[in-house]
Amino acid sequence: MRNTATILLAVGALALTALPSNAAEPPPPTGQSNLASAFQTAAAKYDVPREVLVGVGFAETHLDGHNGEPSQANGYGVMHLVSNNVNKTMSEASKLTGLPVAELTKDDTSNVLGAAAVLNSYADQAGLTNRSDLGKWYSVIAKYSHSADGPTARLYTDEVYRVIARGVSTAGVSTEPKKVTPDLGAYAKVSPLGAQKSVQAADYPGAIWNPACTCNYRAGRTQAITTIVIHVTQGSYAGTISWFKDPAAQVSSHYVIRSSDGQVTQMVAEKDTAWHVGTENGYTIGIEHEGYVDQPSWFTDAMYRSSAALTSNIADRHGIPKDRAHIKGHVEMPNQTHTDPGPNWNWDYYMQLVNGGDPNPPTYNFTTWGNGVNVRSAPQLSASVVTTLPGPTQVFVECQVQGDLVTANGYTNDWWAKLRDQNGYMTNIYIDDPNAKLPGVPDC
Repeated sequence: MRNTATILLAVGALALTALPSNAAEPPPPTGQSNLASAFQTAAAKYDVPREVLVGVGFAETHLDGHNGEPSQANGYGVMHLVSNNVNKTMSEASKLTGLPVAELTKDDTSNVLGAAAVLNSYADQAGLTNRSDLGKWYSVIAKYSHSADGPTARLYTDEVYRVIARGVSTAGVSTEPKKVTPDLGAYAKVSPLGAQKSVQAADYPGAIWNPACTCNYRAGRTQAITTIVIHVTQGSYAGTISWFKDPAAQVSSHYVIRSSDGQVTQMVAEKDTAWHVGTENGYTIGIEHEGYVDQPSWFTDAMYRSSAALTSNIADRHGIPKDRAHIKGHVEMPNQTHTDPGPNWNWDYYMQLVNGGDPNPPTYNFTTWGNGVNVRSAPQLSASVVTTLPGPTQVFVECQVQGDLVTANGYTNDWWAKLRDQNGYMTNIYIDDPNAKLPGVPDC
């Protein structure tokens, strides 16, 4: 009997050949983009695997330098070189490469080179000798994140390895999917944020509770909650969480939502006043969405659906009308200088989801073997059957939302294994084989 496999970081070691740091820089191949050439050159010069460099860059910015504009944490460029009280990768890159900060900020090639120099320095400090083993770079990548704590560092680094596992094809840069077994080292003792099921979010079921620094919000409220404010992080999910935990930030939001799968982290209780809209903090709840206002690739359907479910839940609990007069973008609030969520945010679609409509319902695909395979609400055979799937011989089910190209179970197709139940929450359902668990929805 063949069990269902969910789409996770594949295991297995893969060795790559890296040039020594003193090797001559190879000329860019004919037809290669400037950014692709930058990654190749930097990888060769500083003995950092190209997959690591691209993985970090994609996790940080989707390989977009945003015209030299800073992130919320004061990070710049494709590789998000940062200058703040905790993360000083920008100044480190300048010192290691001899390049001025102005060039590292604005020029993609220099930015990639600077990040490679920093990663190389961290690898030296860690005593990393087998540079070609991608799995050995885990602690180095975690250090590059300069996360506020171990769980957040794991959140960041695991995302980089997911990028490496599925490969990249954007901005003229491409990497093949790599099967890697990360060597967690000291992080093996650190529980990922998503695994901390015992820590319940203060207000929203299913959210991860990871509180902001108490110096970045004010306890209590001076006004009744009447408005929900939609933000875009101008940075990555893990980076934003880490920034809100940094005492120097002096900003926070009640919730942060991940782009890839809609994971929700709550950082400030709704009864408390997060600092996200200046003079309007007292009566608002803030929801940050991973990404950048000028790059629509971050605004995934999973993010829209997860955020809409959260907003609808907040509105129901606080008696807030589900309309655009009470659910606003940061830019629409009084006395603001920010432009988020920007022109790429699909307000029509979002508000339809918030109000229970689904203008673009997901499409489901079933690949089944077995006669009358029962899908149950829990692993126990006594659990209720939520649907029955037809099929001839084996118990094997894939129920996936059509979307990004993925590889799983030996097949490559465009079905993505992230689904929700009828209430909009991420969930698991089970087939009659109690050892075979798959993501799914009761009504799919």
